[in-house]
Amino acid sequence: MAQLRQRYVLTQSQKMMVFILSMSLYGLSNMITELIPSVRLGPIELSVEYFAFIPLTLCILFHPFYAAVGAALGEVIFGEIMLGQFGGLGELEKFIAFSLAMFIAGTLVNDPKNRRQVGVAAMTGVIIHQFISCTVDIAKVWIGVEEFEAVPGLAQSVVVVEGVAFLNDVLFSGILFALLPTLYLVPRLYGKIEPLLGMKPRNNKMKYSLGEIIAPRLIVVSIILALLAAVAEFLSESDMALMEWDADYLNSIGGWFVWVSIGAAAVVACLTIWVLVRRGKRSRTAGTGI
Repeated sequence: MAQLRQRYVLTQSQKMMVFILSMSLYGLSNMITELIPSVRLGPIELSVEYFAFIPLTLCILFHPFYAAVGAALGEVIFGEIMLGQFGGLGELEKFIAFSLAMFIAGTLVNDPKNRRQVGVAAMTGVIIHQFISCTVDIAKVWIGVEEFEAVPGLAQSVVVVEGVAFLNDVLFSGILFALLPTLYLVPRLYGKIEPLLGMKPRNNKMKYSLGEIIAPRLIVVSIILALLAAVAEFLSESDMALMEWDADYLNSIGGWFVWVSIGAAAVVACLTIWVLVRRGKRSRTAGTGI
């Protein structure tokens, strides 16, 4: 595991910059997806779930942990809190599932120039995230903390509905907005964008087997986090929901306020990139750090 960490040689300030960049960029993209209309076919909703290629690219190129957690937090801050909405424990389920999926995807890639590794990692991240979300939604109905009967009198129909939604999110959003952009961006940006931002590219010469990456500790921690996410979602649907609020001020001041959240995310992203580029120029001038 210590050898695996050598792939990501970043200072603490660089890790923080990656965290903020991922938070702002994914928060911005998440707000844009909210503006894209969805198509409803009966109980099934077809929509653009997310632009997962942004956190995937950052996780693979820079540092999977900080990029994954930053992206998950960006959705909460810019997509929920700034709009006066917060789902309390329910947000914990989304936070854990998404950050865990992106972290595993970023960890799977040894060589960012290897398109097969990048493609497998991108789809694995999407599948893990959607599988956890789908399983939790089905479990809520089967356990009884949520009522959902697409076919009246047949609670099992939730499996069909959630299964179709899972396939839609994996095949539609997963391929169009995760796999293809990530396959295009990662090999092209690797080794080029890092020096511009004052960072060293990841070491792609270290070779690891899948068994070294998917170690027992990672599997155990992933299972525990997935169970914790499920419990948090169950509690949020029960009378034990905590820390939820809905200011509902969007209805009084108008939907235009969404653009304030988009603007805030864009400003933070631009400032972060500006700081990183400036540090990169200083590093190149001093002849250090790259």
